Amino acid sequence: MRRKVIAGNWKMNMLPDEAMAFIEQLTPLVKDTKHEVILCVPYTDLFYSLLTAQGTNIKIGAQNMHWEEKGAYTGEVSGKMLKSIQVEYVIIGHSERRQYFAETDETVNKKIKAALQNELKPIVCVGETLEQREAGEAQNIITTQTKLALEGLSKQQMQNVMIAYEPIWAIGTGKTATSNDANESIKAIRKQISELYGEEVAQNTIILYGGSVKPENSKELFSTSDIDGGLVGGASLKVEDFEKIINYEK
Repeated sequence: MRRKVIAGNWKMNMLPDEAMAFIEQLTPLVKDTKHEVILCVPYTDLFYSLLTAQGTNIKIGAQNMHWEEKGAYTGEVSGKMLKSIQVEYVIIGHSERRQYFAETDETVNKKIKAALQNELKPIVCVGETLEQREAGEAQNIITTQTKLALEGLSKQQMQNVMIAYEPIWAIGTGKTATSNDANESIKAIRKQISELYGEEVAQNTIILYGGSVKPENSKELFSTSDIDGGLVGGASLKVEDFEKIINYEK
């Protein structure tokens, strides 16, 4: 049985004092959850968030990293740097990174390999645009992205990889894929993983849904056969909303 994972992606929000206050408020509200709770925070919040989350069941992740360990890459942060301060997770290939910072399937693959080499657990994002969806290409796009992202990884490495399916047209728009549509897309991703690594690896891979996840739709989404939790954007910035998503069964 796969565990449920609720990961917040704060994007470019929250100053360090806000991050610490958020974690302090969230901690008692989720201390009894059996689900895994992750907050992916901006670089400037990482150290403070890690300190505040010590001794809690809240894990801290970064939102991006470079594939090289060091060098003349102004403004970048390496996996080795993240690991040195005990970061556990890192989002890789978010659609905003692909859209605004020219990330490609090739660079996503390089980053995943570098993350795993540094004992970080990548949360790998895939998803289609509205145009691709309307053209009937959605499943082909997301399975191809999945295949290229995972190229060269071993079965053993796959134990530490999560996938997040985020239809680009649903991110921050208030539009959400229906629970059935989201589940079917995630089934297609799982099928692709099965073709690459076998059914056992596919059945053990955590695949999240992201795209306007909120308290009102989380229970319906997370109750489907193949959605293993959520990568939550806007709703992860409010303690009361994020707590309700984490405790969706109550």
